[in-house]
Amino acid sequence: MNHFMTQKMNNKKIIPLSVPNISGNEWKYVKDCLDTGWISSVGSYVNEFEKSIAKYCNVKHAIATSSGTTALHTSLQILGVKENDYVIIPNITFVATANAVKYCGAEPILIDADPETWQFDLDLVEEFIENSCETNTKNELCYKKDKRRVSAIIPVHIQGNMCDMNRLISLSKKYSINILEDAAEALGSSYKKKSAGTFGTLGCLSFNGNKTISTGGGGMILTNNQDLASKAKHLTTTAKKDPMEYYHDEVGYNYRLVNVLAAIGVAQLEQLPGFLKRKNYVGEFYKDHLSNVGDISFQKVNKDVITNHWLFTIKTKYQKKLLKFLNENGVISRPFWMPMNKLPMYANCIYINKSDNCKKIHKSCISIPSSTNISDQELSIVVNYIKTFFNEL
Repeated sequence: MNHFMTQKMNNKKIIPLSVPNISGNEWKYVKDCLDTGWISSVGSYVNEFEKSIAKYCNVKHAIATSSGTTALHTSLQILGVKENDYVIIPNITFVATANAVKYCGAEPILIDADPETWQFDLDLVEEFIENSCETNTKNELCYKKDKRRVSAIIPVHIQGNMCDMNRLISLSKKYSINILEDAAEALGSSYKKKSAGTFGTLGCLSFNGNKTISTGGGGMILTNNQDLASKAKHLTTTAKKDPMEYYHDEVGYNYRLVNVLAAIGVAQLEQLPGFLKRKNYVGEFYKDHLSNVGDISFQKVNKDVITNHWLFTIKTKYQKKLLKFLNENGVISRPFWMPMNKLPMYANCIYINKSDNCKKIHKSCISIPSSTNISDQELSIVVNYIKTFFNEL
């Protein structure tokens, strides 16, 4: 079924950016939920989805949540991030990363991006920690200027790519700072054959509608720590202590993934190998056909990384004009996320940079159609429109 891919709007064929591929057992498993009445936050599919994700990622524990954002917020809470703390994050990321930090009353410290991989620049991270931070009497990392604690660092695997995780882990051990991986875009990606989301103390996935597999909305917390896994499950289920009595022992959250959505997740995960194979094909197709077109360049992926090719993105100085041209012709394309320091609520955050690569990336990058059910014909249409644009410059 490819009905998502061949919509018509104003008599024009629309090729979407990234949509769910509902082609497996989704209807069957959802019907099972409806037939049995297990549609809410308790049910066999929640447990099965958690176990299946844990097995796929080769991690001991996976805790399902209502979204990637709630997974991040819960994880920060579990790691003990408190009001007035700092958390180091990339300046280019989806806003949920920064928002989750703010939910805890903490403040993001923004790091500029590597100009080629678009991941946060580890040279800048290391320089900031070494030159601008110190260890207090409790052996906690603090910002020298105001003595506020730097309690966590969040690498975001932008577009399914990854930074040098071995180097980041070495930094975290040297300075006793927790890593929380934002692997929302990176299910299926790996660094040195180890799954994204499994390097840090905790990792988070997202199953939003545009992700490689989708539950419509949903997330997952990954960890190898039994105590943290238990805490995550407790907090995301309203901190209810007794299975019978309504006794809640702390402020918790209703962040549970419901069974009917987990059923979709189970069906989607069954198809993940095929989805990843198609994503890789899409990425290679675009590279093969666009590598010598205009001034187009691509995100660099280092040799230790296998990317899931989540959302294929090109870089060109003609971004705005090309975006307008593609969208007018039914090829749904989008710019990169606005850097966090350009958003009003984060404009005054500390921003560590030397040449503001984030600004350049934001002004030049375009994400183009990358659905797992995009047809070869549609890929050719996308490529031909891009070639037409550059030929007419």
